[in-house]
Amino acid sequence: MKNSSSHSQRRLSTMLCGLVVLVSLAATGCQMDIAGQTLPSPYYLSDDVQYYAPGPEFKLAREAAALKEQSAKQISKPQP
Repeated sequence: MKNSSSHSQRRLSTMLCGLVVLVSLAATGCQMDIAGQTLPSPYYLSDDVQYYAPGPEFKLAREAAALKEQSAKQISKPQP
């Protein structure tokens, strides 16, 4: 009789531990990577919004202007 009682208690404690693990995993709300998909946390709607100011369409505007200025300064020699 005593053996079956301890076996039941062990089974109950194992089930409770498993339940605690499942509940804690569900309550953490972290970002996960499942089958190649990055899934958001359950709190993504309440996250802070990050704002990125719009930049120029052409990312190399200064470099293009410098190259244009450099090519304008070059003087070609007349061909004989």
